[in-house]
Amino acid sequence: MKKFITAIFTASVIALSVPSVYSADDVVMSNNGGVPSLRGLVEISDVNQSEALKKVPREQHLMDRNYVQQPPMIPHSIRGYQVNLNANKCLSCHSFKNAGAMGATKVSVTHFITREGTTLSDVSPRRYFCLQCHVTQADAKPLVDNTFTPVDSLR
Repeated sequence: MKKFITAIFTASVIALSVPSVYSADDVVMSNNGGVPSLRGLVEISDVNQSEALKKVPREQHLMDRNYVQQPPMIPHSIRGYQVNLNANKCLSCHSFKNAGAMGATKVSVTHFITREGTTLSDVSPRRYFCLQCHVTQADAKPLVDNTFTPVDSLR
């Protein structure tokens, strides 16, 4: 019995020490299983060139919203805007203090309310990073067919 266990152990060590010619990781990393994605029918490991950034027209009207509570779109370029813990370029125009002079839309009063319902004198930390919800308008081709229609009350 002792020789049998030793033989099994030795065979296991040899089998584990020999590198595998065809590992499962290679299959997972290089095969998409025939599932098409927005990139087309390409291997997962293939690297495509990035799409060019969409041009934001200089003069735009604010797009209508499609559903209740939809954040408004940004009708101007925000390229180079700094929005981090130390600064928020959006608030230099859209704060209550500056919106009138800048001709910008004021930040909604809902942005001053905390999770607990307390109204603050400044923008709530949970609403400080504008680009979590608001995106720049761009005339871009839809990536997939869209049959969404807004509710009648918003038409």
